[in-house]
Amino acid sequence: MTLSKEAKALGQTVLVLQGGGALGAYQVGVYQALSEAGIEPDWVIGTSIGAINASIIAGSAKNERLDRLTEFWRRVEHGQFIDHPMLPAWAAAAARNMIAVGAGIPAFFRPNPAAFVSPHAPLGPEDAGYYSTLPLRATLEKLVDLDRLNSGEVRLTVGASNVRTSEMRYFDSRDMPLGLEHVMASGALPPAFPAVRIDGELYWDGGILSNTPVEVVFDDNPRRDSLVFAVHIWNPHGPEPETIWEVMNRQKDVQYSSRAHAHIKRQRQLHRLRHIVAELASRLPEESRRDNLVAEMASYGCLTRMHVVRLLAPALSYEDHAKDIDFSPDGIRQRREAGYRHTAATLEKAPWRGEVDPTEGFILHEACGGEMVGP
Repeated sequence: MTLSKEAKALGQTVLVLQGGGALGAYQVGVYQALSEAGIEPDWVIGTSIGAINASIIAGSAKNERLDRLTEFWRRVEHGQFIDHPMLPAWAAAAARNMIAVGAGIPAFFRPNPAAFVSPHAPLGPEDAGYYSTLPLRATLEKLVDLDRLNSGEVRLTVGASNVRTSEMRYFDSRDMPLGLEHVMASGALPPAFPAVRIDGELYWDGGILSNTPVEVVFDDNPRRDSLVFAVHIWNPHGPEPETIWEVMNRQKDVQYSSRAHAHIKRQRQLHRLRHIVAELASRLPEESRRDNLVAEMASYGCLTRMHVVRLLAPALSYEDHAKDIDFSPDGIRQRREAGYRHTAATLEKAPWRGEVDPTEGFILHEACGGEMVGP
């Protein structure tokens, strides 16, 4: 049986993409490996840069998705002329970062001069950011077909943080038509980028509250058997930092790797309980099962099963705390190639083929760099 048929046999295929700026190039390699294996997502979920990649996937024909992802990352490349054999890598990276901070990235964001005058300047709620993301909107207008995105061919969900209520909001193409404003809101990371207003409410980057929006799959209603590929571009595992430089790098990994582990632990418990409730209900006499109260309690049971493949991106050797703004051609290439290589190696192992406990509704397969590191 081919991998694509195996995936279909396990239910819907879901691709979950974390936020992380330039680190999102890794996700392109992940998608490429999946696509070459014949595995296309039925549902793609993203936050921040993950929402951007997700919108391009959902808003493109199957045979155009990889080309459009490649084109987006080509357009946001930055600092092509800084790299030089005689220039140390750290010096080139510092120069690129300074230019990005000072001048922006033409296809992504540009400085908002008024914001640099004073932090107390009255900019207005929809312009209160150091940069304007109008260039990003213009870029996405050329790469995302909104009619296709809302056609239902691929379900798209993007997460954003409500500025007023501090609550997470997931915009879902199954429930409402999505536009570029929903994608832009998901990536509106303050104070760099201004909030985006949707239906009267202001929204910031979803990564502020949940940078790994995998809980959307677990809490979906109705639940369905699923094969979930959750791509973590901020690795939750790392060594103890010994310098301030290493502290700043590790702090970002800890902050943006989100609480995915806690979500997964909770969902494993819940899914096991649902399976146990369903099994216990099946053992009751038919007469008891017809009782309204018993029927209501039995409704909490569920026999759906989710295989979650958690893909952890290992850090590149030269990365530091500014890795998420490293839009250099070499950085983008290395991350994309790593995503492809690691995902291809994981698919070759096909960890979902192993035997599972029939009372388990949630089976976790964790891979880092293409090597299985979890159950």
